[in-house]
Amino acid sequence: MKLLMLGGTEFVGRAVVEAALGRGWEVTVFHRGRHVPPAGARTLLGDRTAGPEGLAALAGGSWDAVVDTWSAAPSAVRDAARLLADRVGRYAYVSSRSVYAWPPAAGLAEDGPLVEGSPDDGDVPYAEAKRGGELAATAAFGADRTLLVRAGLILGPYENVGRLPWWLNRIARGGPVLAPGPAESPIQYVDVRDLAEWTLDAVAAGLSGPYNLVSPPGHATMGGLLDACARVTGSGAELRWTAPEELLAAGAEPWTELPVWLPPGETYDAMHTADVSRALAAGLRCRPVAETVADTWAWLESLGGVAPRRPDRPGVGLSPEREAEVLAALAGR
Repeated sequence: MKLLMLGGTEFVGRAVVEAALGRGWEVTVFHRGRHVPPAGARTLLGDRTAGPEGLAALAGGSWDAVVDTWSAAPSAVRDAARLLADRVGRYAYVSSRSVYAWPPAAGLAEDGPLVEGSPDDGDVPYAEAKRGGELAATAAFGADRTLLVRAGLILGPYENVGRLPWWLNRIARGGPVLAPGPAESPIQYVDVRDLAEWTLDAVAAGLSGPYNLVSPPGHATMGGLLDACARVTGSGAELRWTAPEELLAAGAEPWTELPVWLPPGETYDAMHTADVSRALAAGLRCRPVAETVADTWAWLESLGGVAPRRPDRPGVGLSPEREAEVLAALAGR
């Protein structure tokens, strides 16, 4: 197949390009030239934020499918989709489960209520941007030629948000590690490579419409994730499992200071209880958490322990000083 990747040099886009090349597909990567795409991909340079002239490199050519991970102004998706609609067979837009109206109910499937969005929006909050992108792609390609990949938490090699890299680096330093419990609490995420393979399978099969894309319930737990980090780093770190109510009383911030972790409640239900039966029926396969952790650690070590970071996302994880402060507060309770 001939694939056009809009982006394709970082995290999700890079994983999609590598997976497509591994299948022997002919891959064209449209990007801004800030990073080198995987070897074997053809490059087209442009900038979606620069107006019509920024898309000039896409004025010719045809492809079987396009994959788009854009998460900013929906108007950029609109302009690209309109330009490509007559020359590309199918549009796969990597969206987000953030498009569901807050608070999403526990066990929510793809038919849940959605946030408002517009394909003509400029800079808007993340949820509205992703929903606008969905609408933009669908308006140009039609519902029968548009695949909406509503990903949840994405982990794995190339991660440029910092969640799993932070845990790996923190546990690698050793010593007492603030571990947010309960250890048996289920978590949902998708390995970026599993997302990539499923998306390409879905495109090749001609699938359309929305799919929640995270691991099935029970696939992994918070304890399984952190235990895997401890094993792969070999640091001898001491995981100090702490109850949610104690962490909250000590002022620890879920998700930001303690990545991936959420205490019981509506935010946990929103992030870690998705109904993914539709994606599973369509062939979603999720590798073990230990494999995701080990491969991410190997990649991180190849970079000297410093993962790339998206400039548009805030930093995550406790600083050593902040962790010591929380541990001291817990010891004094």
